Amino acid sequence: MECDVCFHHCDLQEGKTGFCRARTNLNGVNTCINYGKITSAAFDPIEKKPLAHFYPGSIILSVGSYGCNLACPFCQNYDISMTDTHSAYYQEVDIEDLIRLALRDKENLGIAFTYNEPLISYEMILDIAPVLHAHGKKVVLVTNGTANQHILEKVISHVDAMNIDLKGDETFYKELGGDYQSVRNTIEYVYDKCHLEITTLIIPGKNDSDTFITEQAQWLSSLDPEIPWHLSRYFPRYKYTIQSTPKETIFHLKDIAQQYMHHVYTGNVW
Repeated sequence: MECDVCFHHCDLQEGKTGFCRARTNLNGVNTCINYGKITSAAFDPIEKKPLAHFYPGSIILSVGSYGCNLACPFCQNYDISMTDTHSAYYQEVDIEDLIRLALRDKENLGIAFTYNEPLISYEMILDIAPVLHAHGKKVVLVTNGTANQHILEKVISHVDAMNIDLKGDETFYKELGGDYQSVRNTIEYVYDKCHLEITTLIIPGKNDSDTFITEQAQWLSSLDPEIPWHLSRYFPRYKYTIQSTPKETIFHLKDIAQQYMHHVYTGNVW
């Protein structure tokens, strides 16, 4: 069976998982096996997603499972994103209980699907989002943006906001086991269908060139110069021992990006 959720198009053998570790061939059905298996849940400020222009000052219930369809060697959440059902520490949660938790505090904005890649388990979004919307709550995705378009078409009407990682150029995405064009396709598809913000983690020697930032800024501005763009400072994590990004680099790249984009934010520069 060929999995059609993302660009990998994994050959799913019976009982085996694909690249993401979250989908399997179960009796001939492409099945999401991390459904309801929650590795992390917390009430976060919406600004931590990061979302700067979506209900600022709000809190949101952030939830995640395990697995990811990229293999970023600098992943902050590698202990859940790079694990599977046998190695992840999770709690199985009924969807109804998760919804009740989100609704318990009237000040809570809704649910943000984050920490690992949410679109590899899109069925969970489809089951939860309509109930949240019926109660006036919001649905947020923090995603790497590499789902195939037919998956995006299934979920987009159920999503109020996305933050999509724009990690680097085509060469850098190959290092991550990713696909640059898939991310661009996703951004182009969703930017006028829900609230969208972009995040780029700036890593020395990987995506910190003036040329890269200029090219991405020009492209994003051709879609909509009002899209907020977060340029975040990298610190060594997981397999990467590259030195931390100098603060001066972040501020310099912000100056470049602001020649094209109206809302550029810096992250991790305290």
